[in-house]
Amino acid sequence: MQLLIIASLVTITIYTLGFGVTLWKGKQKISAIAVFFLTLTIIVLPFFTIF
Repeated sequence: MQLLIIASLVTITIYTLGFGVTLWKGKQKISAIAVFFLTLTIIVLPFFTIF
């Protein structure tokens, strides 16, 4: 079950990061920076949860 959770988080992180890159290429820098911070939150947040 934990493997499924990790795989889901990795998939969501890659998708969100790709969306940020798309925004960056589309000259929407502020929105891209916000999405990059969201990606960092997705990466860091599991380390603060209690299992």
